[in-house]
Amino acid sequence: MARLPRLGPAGVPQHIIQRGNNRQICFGSDQDLAFYLSCLMEYSVEFSVRIHAWVLMTNHVHLLATPSTDGAVSQMMQALGRRYVRYFNRAYERSGTLWEGRFKSSLVQTSQYLIQCQRYIELNPVRAGMVNEPADYPWCSYQCSALGIPSELFTPHEVYLALGENDSSRRQNYREIFKAHVEPELMTDIRNAVNQGMALGSEQFKEELEVLLNRRVRPATIGRPRTKKGTHLFNLIR
Repeated sequence: MARLPRLGPAGVPQHIIQRGNNRQICFGSDQDLAFYLSCLMEYSVEFSVRIHAWVLMTNHVHLLATPSTDGAVSQMMQALGRRYVRYFNRAYERSGTLWEGRFKSSLVQTSQYLIQCQRYIELNPVRAGMVNEPADYPWCSYQCSALGIPSELFTPHEVYLALGENDSSRRQNYREIFKAHVEPELMTDIRNAVNQGMALGSEQFKEELEVLLNRRVRPATIGRPRTKKGTHLFNLIR
């Protein structure tokens, strides 16, 4: 079965996963992690992609990002992937591929799912048993979003900014979100969406995306989705 074309409309947040081939290690030192983030910073600026969240694990990466132009995330990830592979192969005297094919991604509805997706990303080191609290993991955006540690890479999304009237209240409210467990059903939805290249959001969000993009964003079902006229991207992503 031919794979579906990549989704990358401007203005719609994306949850991105880049994995090592066969789950092999992609980062062998703090220097590797720092180099990846510096490259991500460079290419996010070059291709006008806002980075809202990230976590770098031993053998994979999660990002939450919004492109300013169609296809910008793909351009950024391709440039980043190629450059990091050259660095990694040179540093470890190896050759060949590092990444597991092309990166995976899903479109994320802002109003209901963006903060949940951001929390899911930043809790990865906790779920993996690497730390007890996300604040203890330095290669994660939680230190920016929850603790206020500055980073030029971090661009808070409007939904995050709406959590409080000022930086202090915003961070406090964000930390409160982490006191609740991520529901198993939500975790399954997030994982399925990104692994299958589908959308994460309400059924109306998915339906309107399919009309706008002329491509299904849900697992195939019998029958055709209802069409809606007059759908605008601004209304769609809310």
